Amino acid sequence: MESEMFSLSSIKSMEVIELNTGAKLGYILDFKIDCEENKVQSILLPSLKVGWFSKKECIEIPWSNIAKIGVDVIIVNSINIANNIDD
Repeated sequence: MESEMFSLSSIKSMEVIELNTGAKLGYILDFKIDCEENKVQSILLPSLKVGWFSKKECIEIPWSNIAKIGVDVIIVNSINIANNIDD
């Protein structure tokens, strides 16, 4: 990936798109940051599964799966992004 600089607030306002299918995954809810290395480890997206009695879950996408950050979208390669975590 190119080494451009983006603010976290501008990245949070970009829509996340899956590279292989073109599916819209949503907008970033939060980031996981490694404070010792000062790097973003992953982005957290809302889960597509929503139910009356289900816990709020997130989809975690490792930063290494981000293929490109464009002007208004983030393209991700979603191989192995099925890691759901509790919020």
